[in-house]
Amino acid sequence: MSETSGKQWAIAIHGGAGSMKRATMDDAGVATHEAALHAALEAGAAVLREGGSAMDAVTASVVALEDDPLFNAGRGAVFTYHGTNELDAAVMDGASRAAGAVAGVTHTRNPVKLARTVMEAGPHVFLAGAGAEEFAREHGVEQVDPDWFATEERWRQLQELKARKLGWFDDGLKYGTVGAVACDAAGHVAAATSTGGLTGKRWNRIGDSPVIGAGTYADDRAGAVSCTGSGEQFMRVGVAHEICARMRLGGESAQGAADAVLAEVGAMRGVGGVIVVTPAGETVFAHTTPGMFRGRADSTGLCEVGIFGE
Repeated sequence: MSETSGKQWAIAIHGGAGSMKRATMDDAGVATHEAALHAALEAGAAVLREGGSAMDAVTASVVALEDDPLFNAGRGAVFTYHGTNELDAAVMDGASRAAGAVAGVTHTRNPVKLARTVMEAGPHVFLAGAGAEEFAREHGVEQVDPDWFATEERWRQLQELKARKLGWFDDGLKYGTVGAVACDAAGHVAAATSTGGLTGKRWNRIGDSPVIGAGTYADDRAGAVSCTGSGEQFMRVGVAHEICARMRLGGESAQGAADAVLAEVGAMRGVGGVIVVTPAGETVFAHTTPGMFRGRADSTGLCEVGIFGE
């Protein structure tokens, strides 16, 4: 997929990059995932269609993805090595560059809502663990029993990893982060990202998703970016900010910047994908994995989703 241009509003979403290929996904699996992507895309597009803000749109799309057990965020998050779910999320507003992020939460139904509450109601940008959950309770962000997040398929994946002794964590091509970027009718952009991390992760490992500038970034002077991939390399490159910096300072196109920065990640033996939107309404996808769950819509009537490399 390539860029769009000159749109009144636009939104792009992703449900993670990975090893998805037509040869390994049956028709039913494709149809189920495409329907879920369309639903999440429409949740955000509906906000923009009614004149809502980019921040409201990305929040709506990511909430839909967090609530869908098909994706590794919120309900359906992968398990840590010790059989728990630890959730991370971040949001950023391109108009003010205000941002909020949380990591290692275990009771918050929608981590993206908590990240936004941190941005709007707290004095800090990034909260983690018990403190983040305390902040959530104090501000009325919905809490659930940890069993809400658990699914049989994610538990099976953890048991398989342990049985096969695959390493410290599942470092195969399965990066199930979800995210959204949007440009509203006022030309403001926003980004949101949410994840359950890596199957079998240990020691309260945190990846790039909640790290502002690594997995999530938004700046009205350039665009908004949400990432999915091998978090350690994405953090070292500062992927989301680097894409925006190349666009703002170097005059690169969104596609050119995204491709160049992913190549830099690749030089570090990292893989993954990004979604980008600009204040002009361009939407860009780039990924170095065989597939990436993704979709986009805009005010011209464009509405499409994709899974595989084409």
